[in-house]
Amino acid sequence: MSQKLLISAKEIDIILRRLACQLIENHTHFRDTVLIGIQPRGVFLADRIKRILLEDYQVSDVKLGYLDITFYRDDFRRGEKTLEANKTQIDFVVEDKRVVFIDDVLYTGRSIRAGLTAIQSFGRPEEIELLTLIDRRFSRHLPIQPNYRGRQVDAINREKVKVHWSENEGEDAIYLISS
Repeated sequence: MSQKLLISAKEIDIILRRLACQLIENHTHFRDTVLIGIQPRGVFLADRIKRILLEDYQVSDVKLGYLDITFYRDDFRRGEKTLEANKTQIDFVVEDKRVVFIDDVLYTGRSIRAGLTAIQSFGRPEEIELLTLIDRRFSRHLPIQPNYRGRQVDAINREKVKVHWSENEGEDAIYLISS
């Protein structure tokens, strides 16, 4: 198995600031917008985006929640590996809000499809958008596309894209892993 660095910590920081600016362009004051990090790995990206909005751009009213999609996945009982549920933390109503789903890697689209179903338990959003750090555009099984994209990566065959966050893996980096 080989591992190749695709995006460094400095590049990740630049991409995150660009994504935050794009959100500001489309949501200005964030009064009617909520950010939802898709569990488990989208929460790291969502936390970073919120921090940038608050600290660098003084957007004061940013609501952030975390959505567990484990039991909404279409492959929930198909694999041999037992899936472990995460915790949903949404302490606001999404009814008539503009929801921005945040996930680290958009691969087949199945996680986002599960998120679309799961979010309905918290109300009916006015609109749902998708922000993703990595878009693996040639791997989609469902017709789902991001509104905000950090970088497109064309991984083929059995290659995987792995995002490392300093909060979890001790470094900010994105790798292409070949088996």
